[in-house]
Amino acid sequence: MIQSVIERLVEANPSLEIWWDSSPLVYNKWKADMLARIPAARRPLLEEQLVRMFDVGDPAAGLVRGCTTNPPLAYEAVRADPDFWNEWIADAIHDHPDLDAKEIAWLTYEETVRRGAQIMLPIWEASGGRYGYISGQVDPRLFTEIDVMVAAAEELHSLSPNVMIKVPASAEGISVLRILAAKGIGTNTTTCFTLPQILASAEATREGVALKQRGNYFDSETVDLHRWRAVITMMVGRLTENPALDVQAARKGIQLSWEDKHWFGIAVFQRAYRILRDEAFPSKLLACSLRQGPYVAGRQHFWDVEYLAGDVVYTCPPYVLGPLFEVCDDLTFESDALDKVQVPPRVMDKLLQIPYVVQAYDPNGMWLEQFNAHPATVATIKSFSKAMDGLEEYVVKQMASFGKRELVPA
Repeated sequence: MIQSVIERLVEANPSLEIWWDSSPLVYNKWKADMLARIPAARRPLLEEQLVRMFDVGDPAAGLVRGCTTNPPLAYEAVRADPDFWNEWIADAIHDHPDLDAKEIAWLTYEETVRRGAQIMLPIWEASGGRYGYISGQVDPRLFTEIDVMVAAAEELHSLSPNVMIKVPASAEGISVLRILAAKGIGTNTTTCFTLPQILASAEATREGVALKQRGNYFDSETVDLHRWRAVITMMVGRLTENPALDVQAARKGIQLSWEDKHWFGIAVFQRAYRILRDEAFPSKLLACSLRQGPYVAGRQHFWDVEYLAGDVVYTCPPYVLGPLFEVCDDLTFESDALDKVQVPPRVMDKLLQIPYVVQAYDPNGMWLEQFNAHPATVATIKSFSKAMDGLEEYVVKQMASFGKRELVPA
């Protein structure tokens, strides 16, 4: 057996987790598309490796330990199988004539999460509830509404025991994380970019668990941490690629290279990882929004994978897995890269002159009240909200074809 790049990565650090970053409903289609675009001679080996990584028919036998979804990915799953979803939406419209487009769209989103959770459930069962979670996200357009987010989280969690809830690292989202932990509901902090957001999320989750375990919050049940997970997603690429970084650097007369920006993301993730570990927070750090590169001395590298290896979660979308299998298959990994890799001091000296960097790297770089206005938060909430709008617009068209009057999404 020839090991894949993913198998070698996991072998280097067995506590590292690989998650699929898309709906499980689209994995087989992605696999087929990927196999179709490589030379025929390579296909049998790659197909074996991709099945060993994740087999939708036998997920517990693979390497994938969890799954993240969000509104854009759910919308993508719907558009990838329009025949099925058009029929499903038509049935939902028929069965719920009192619901408008927004409500039918939410039911559709929940169904993508529920179906994905059923695919992942064998992993959850085989691991005694430790792995096999799928993330369902609260409506990103309501990221300041605490009660609405809590209600949506409870609704999503009720779909399957292996549904954890994606909660934004907004000022209000931090309170939601505390409440959900106190209810024993697993969480995945999203739209999270900076060390202050990561630490606030970790502290809120720890406080919620403590409240639950003392039995003085909501009910007297204790939290079984073996069947409860909390992860904190750091969206590395969305932090380092935001235009605000270049704008602020230019004001200081600083020109940032591709390498400088990637060292910035690595530095923030590395510092967050060490703090969460050293202070024994119950949350595990998750690396998201990873970017390929650089190309050095005739070899293609993937720093965001190579240098972040440790007791962490990687959530891997097609745009990460494709390059890893196709052009980065010869990478080697060190089990303790997050502890060993050092950001060059000259790079940090340059970066720490930029306010945007200080906000992200310093534990006290932002107050809680500043979370909602961070440029990466604003941009990502806008992107996720647009996807929810798109799903609603899709449902509006189905309603029109179903013979109902067309409703404009709220």
